[in-house]
Amino acid sequence: MPKQLQLSLTDKQLAELIDLRDHADKPYLRERAAAMLKIADGGSARQVAAQGLLRKRWHYTLGVWLSRYEQDGIEGLKIKSGRGRKPAFSPSAQNC
Repeated sequence: MPKQLQLSLTDKQLAELIDLRDHADKPYLRERAAAMLKIADGGSARQVAAQGLLRKRWHYTLGVWLSRYEQDGIEGLKIKSGRGRKPAFSPSAQNC
């Protein structure tokens, strides 16, 4: 049987996650903060991933979010710069 993901939060961490869930500019940050709060409240990753968020997520995804949060705090929940598809051509080459 797989290990249950658990998260225990200090009062400061709890306040930070609640603020992030309620006031973050990016929707993905609000979703990730909500997931961390539900896991800290005792929800299983499978249950939170299937029913606890606006859309279904893979429970392994919540495990990745959790481990990055435990390692880097709020910064671990953010998408790092440089991610995503790179441009197929340089804008300066278009002017030639």
